[in-house]
Amino acid sequence: MARGRKSPFMVNLNHEEKERLEYLLRSTAIRAGLARRARMVLLRAEGLSLTDIAERVGVGRRIVRKWIKRFLETGLKGLGDKPGRGRKPVFPPGSSHASGQISLRTTG
Repeated sequence: MARGRKSPFMVNLNHEEKERLEYLLRSTAIRAGLARRARMVLLRAEGLSLTDIAERVGVGRRIVRKWIKRFLETGLKGLGDKPGRGRKPVFPPGSSHASGQISLRTTG
């Protein structure tokens, strides 16, 4: 049952993309957000409207539109999170402090 406005974002998956998205959906070792995004794309490929997908997945229509658009622009890698704006780590990876090799000085 198609409801809502017509969206210009039509998803046609090839066999490899469909298998990869289904794998992400079934996986228990990935973050829930990534599985939710894979479900959105699969439901859109089945022909559901953005409104129906939003109701099934439990997010807003705007969020569904965002992830479908990003998938169409960049493929499977577009479903991942972009780097955040939050605070950067105090010790950069690869520094001697990050690996626990902190030098202690003794006073004599």
